[in-house]
Amino acid sequence: MKFLLGRKLNMSQIYDASGAAVPVTLVSARGNVVTDIRTKERDGYEAVQVGEGSRNASRINKPMKGHLKDLGNFAALSEFRLESAEPAQKSAFKVGDKIELSQFKAGDAVAVSAISKGKGFQGVVKRHGFHGGPRTHGQKHSEREPGSIGGGLRSHVPVGMRMAGRMGSDRITVKGLKIAHVDQEENILYVSGAIPGRRGTLVEVVSE
Repeated sequence: MKFLLGRKLNMSQIYDASGAAVPVTLVSARGNVVTDIRTKERDGYEAVQVGEGSRNASRINKPMKGHLKDLGNFAALSEFRLESAEPAQKSAFKVGDKIELSQFKAGDAVAVSAISKGKGFQGVVKRHGFHGGPRTHGQKHSEREPGSIGGGLRSHVPVGMRMAGRMGSDRITVKGLKIAHVDQEENILYVSGAIPGRRGTLVEVVSE
């Protein structure tokens, strides 16, 4: 099982051996350090907690400083479950170990998880793809309105009714992506295709 924490940079393109342009997303992989090992006996599940990046020590509270000890002042922490990993892999991780970019190579299949861009409060046309009402037949201001939401015998809105509301800022996982290139000098991972989030979003890369 391979995993890594990084930050989304931007999209670009590279050329494969046949000369075809391949769209890629660049992921910067700063220092990844194992900060804790979750066990079934103590925590009820098995996972590896990884710290990424760095930030000002004054922005870390005392309980977190005690948890991290002298491992570093990380910008983010994330956990990777080990239920599906082999026993040898589970015992291979130790607190303080560094997660290197070199574990990945071109052609590896990965799944990428991140928080998508927030789009604020949106209507049903943008949020759910509603067509809206026709522009003719006497309608004046109802081109993008949702229309009827029920009525009839019930006096409440059904659960799950698609309506206007906050859009985006969801955790999205994209599967079936591949590593196009690994730049170990610059610590940058080139992932084929698009991944969720804005520039600077925390990205979790896990092998499939």
